[in-house]
Amino acid sequence: MDVRDSNGNELQDGDSVTLIKDLKVKGTSETIKRGTLVKNICLNGREGEVECNTKQVKGLVLKTEFVKKA
Repeated sequence: MDVRDSNGNELQDGDSVTLIKDLKVKGTSETIKRGTLVKNICLNGREGEVECNTKQVKGLVLKTEFVKKA
């Protein structure tokens, strides 16, 4: 399956991505800021989504429309 970032670049397991928009995390009071580098993403088999961990939140699922390949 083809998973692509907001610019159309193909994403692979272990890639690093950068957020292109401030994102509120559901269920918490955390906001992850635009420009945050997220390392070592994991493809979860669902189109348009990747899983990752940040300093603030573990087990985060991000929509690929809000990230670009670093």
